[in-house]
Amino acid sequence: MRGEILSYDTTAGTGLISGDDGARYSFVSSGLQSPAVPAAGVRVDFVPEGAEATQILILAGAPSTVGVAGGLSAPTDSTVAGFDWQKLFLSFEGRTRRSHFWIGWLILLGVGVVAGWLPIIGGLISLALIWPNLAISVKRLHDMGKTGWLIAIPWASSIVFFIVGLVMVGMAAVANGMTDYDFDEDPAAMLALIGPGMIAFLLSAVVPLIFLLWIGLVEGQKGDNRFGPNPKGE
Repeated sequence: MRGEILSYDTTAGTGLISGDDGARYSFVSSGLQSPAVPAAGVRVDFVPEGAEATQILILAGAPSTVGVAGGLSAPTDSTVAGFDWQKLFLSFEGRTRRSHFWIGWLILLGVGVVAGWLPIIGGLISLALIWPNLAISVKRLHDMGKTGWLIAIPWASSIVFFIVGLVMVGMAAVANGMTDYDFDEDPAAMLALIGPGMIAFLLSAVVPLIFLLWIGLVEGQKGDNRFGPNPKGE
């Protein structure tokens, strides 16, 4: 159903919507599906549950930061210029569009590169980045109408192929009597050793890359699906 926001209290995180059916519906901030700050006068798409509105999507083109008196409403602590970063990086609920996914992915990539140069704390940061990476990927799968559990494919395949590659290299070393070999004096011997596991090592990187391109380039489902309304308002 569609309607118009009558009011929204950014402090309390509660608001009121006038539905196109003539009824009024209350809502809370947790019911918002759009990465934008709601304000009075904007058009929204939502799912009514009794007298409460859930799965609220601010429609594309709506002035989501225009206040009641026509001025700009102050964004909440988790938003910048109407973009809900907290929901993008921390929530597994709802859907996210391709452009927001790539914005989030590039930010996390940049943080990860910087973390790689930091001793000790960099490793902790890299571990912390697992959660937001999962969050943006799961919501992108939701937008495509897929279960978020599919995110296990690139993670599991990367681990499995890497282990297979190590096992193949170890078996080649034992078979050729190279367990105590000085590879610094003979680089060709090292190449011959890792050769059998090279395909497995490549697959450990290629499968996640293909998965990333799939969820980042395939268009989301139009209209609502079981995970929520279309974030593009289509």
